[in-house]
Amino acid sequence: MTWTGNPSVHFAFEVAGYIAAAVLYTIVRQRRGDAVTDHARAVVLAGAALGATVGTRLLFWLCDPALTLRNIGNPAYLLGGKTVVGGLLGGLIGVEIAKRIIGVRRSTGDLFVLPIITAMCLGRIGCFLAGPMDHTAGDPTTLPWGMAIADGISRHPVALYEIVFLLVLATFVARPRAREGDSFRIFMTSYLAFRLAVDFIKPEPKPLLFGMSAIQWACVAGLLYYALVFSNDQRHASVSLLRRRRVDLHDVLPQD
Repeated sequence: MTWTGNPSVHFAFEVAGYIAAAVLYTIVRQRRGDAVTDHARAVVLAGAALGATVGTRLLFWLCDPALTLRNIGNPAYLLGGKTVVGGLLGGLIGVEIAKRIIGVRRSTGDLFVLPIITAMCLGRIGCFLAGPMDHTAGDPTTLPWGMAIADGISRHPVALYEIVFLLVLATFVARPRAREGDSFRIFMTSYLAFRLAVDFIKPEPKPLLFGMSAIQWACVAGLLYYALVFSNDQRHASVSLLRRRRVDLHDVLPQD
């Protein structure tokens, strides 16, 4: 399949994604309710927005440090590039800092999952329609579903791979979870693992260390963080179970 490509549509789909995410977030919050106050949620949103803004550009700069240094005085370059993984991880850090400042200890990410997925799907439509000039196209391929966009070279339609992956993931994380925060954790670990894998069939960004790009290394860091989170949750669950068993034994054993 051949498509001429149109880089100008990317921005339109990106804006549409932000708007759709905001609308869906409002609907989801109204239907599910919110475990934190309006003030706390506003602070969390501010932390997410600030962290995502910094993270999305910081990781972009790290994708090609030499090019970044050459453009250190070029605002168009420094402010123009963005990365989804950097935005997600930066937003996560921003939220955790905001929660610590206001003393919120519970998970707050579940309400964000479906809005984020919606925004990402719309954004990837823009990436797909923009073609290789967007720097998100896949490697050349001879597979029958390869698509030639703008440059006439049949490539992996990685943007479409991601959309399909996100839609499948959405059906899974939309189900109610026993523990607060599990939907967001599953979303983050699944997406980071997906990006770690799929970026091996993308020519950009170039490998930075041991054959992996800065984005892939960021995925590894995020997965290690969540491995610690899940390990810590499991340890606390085991301690709670032992305490309950001690209470149960205390109730059934004869007392002097």
